[in-house]
Amino acid sequence: MDRKTYQPLTISKVKWDAEILTQSEGRLVAQPLEPGFGLTFGNALRRVLLGGIEGAAVTSVIIKGVNNEFSVLPGVIEDAMQVILNIKEIVVRNKTGEPGVMRLSVNGESVATVKDIVADDHLELLNQDHMIAHVAKNGSLEIEFFVEGGRGYRPAKWPVGQMLQPDGKIYLDAVFAPVRKVSYDVFKTRVGDTIDYDKLVLSVETDGTISPVDAVNYAVSVLRTQLEHFLSVQEIPFNAISKVAEEAQSVTRHEKGEVLVGGLPVDLLLKPIDALEFSVRAHNCLINAGVARIIDLVNMSEDALQKTKNFGKKSFDEVKEGLKQHGLSLDMNIQEADLLAIKDKAKE
Repeated sequence: MDRKTYQPLTISKVKWDAEILTQSEGRLVAQPLEPGFGLTFGNALRRVLLGGIEGAAVTSVIIKGVNNEFSVLPGVIEDAMQVILNIKEIVVRNKTGEPGVMRLSVNGESVATVKDIVADDHLELLNQDHMIAHVAKNGSLEIEFFVEGGRGYRPAKWPVGQMLQPDGKIYLDAVFAPVRKVSYDVFKTRVGDTIDYDKLVLSVETDGTISPVDAVNYAVSVLRTQLEHFLSVQEIPFNAISKVAEEAQSVTRHEKGEVLVGGLPVDLLLKPIDALEFSVRAHNCLINAGVARIIDLVNMSEDALQKTKNFGKKSFDEVKEGLKQHGLSLDMNIQEADLLAIKDKAKE
């Protein structure tokens, strides 16, 4: 039986911007991607990140002295509804995924905050300074919180036909999603002589219970697991095919004797930025910022270049156009060691 030969796919390099990466914010750059894949991947990841990541939230409470969310709390400035709204904003990290219980007991005049809550060992409270309620001089506030894990949004799970519970438990609607904001942009990037490949820039903001890196790993795992069930026959091994194609990338020489790899001028990349003949203003700004060689320049992000001291829009456009004329661009993530290895290979 004849076996079909498939064309390889472009394998992208995925990199997190180390300058802004924190426990709650991060920006991922994936390039190059096959034409059109930036929008496809960006939209899919955004949807899963916002609605498909597991988190923890308070799903019910018992507030001593009340049995419904419309009650007045004696000795507390806020009513039950205001206290419940504050409770919904508690940020909980569940280390095991198991349900847990937390307790709050405050007596006398004080401001009850998250740091006053005693939680089970597997629960960690992040926003310690978040206010729960203001307790009066002769007042008291006792609350038992019940924490569960879940995905996305879940309405309050009141038992059917029974709104007032014998134990005074009040059920809350819960937002489990730990990812607060996701945005993405798709730009064109160059691979060899082809200029219509995609570059995906994905920005992720979480509540701190999960890092952006872990959130994206989770989202990719969800997509991969779900899509596997769409396979009706054996999977086509594009990873293996594409790796072979990448390793077989040709090293050639330009008619001027310049070493090329995948269409990129290796010799030029290792030269000082003087070779690009920028204007005096743009050249001096780059030198003052420590950008001495072309490889240093192409590895800069657009954001970093725009933030360069005294570097205006005119200089920014000039640099982008100057790089484009040589088949280069910003944010190329080229390793100098790779270029030197390529030059050595070309000498053989």
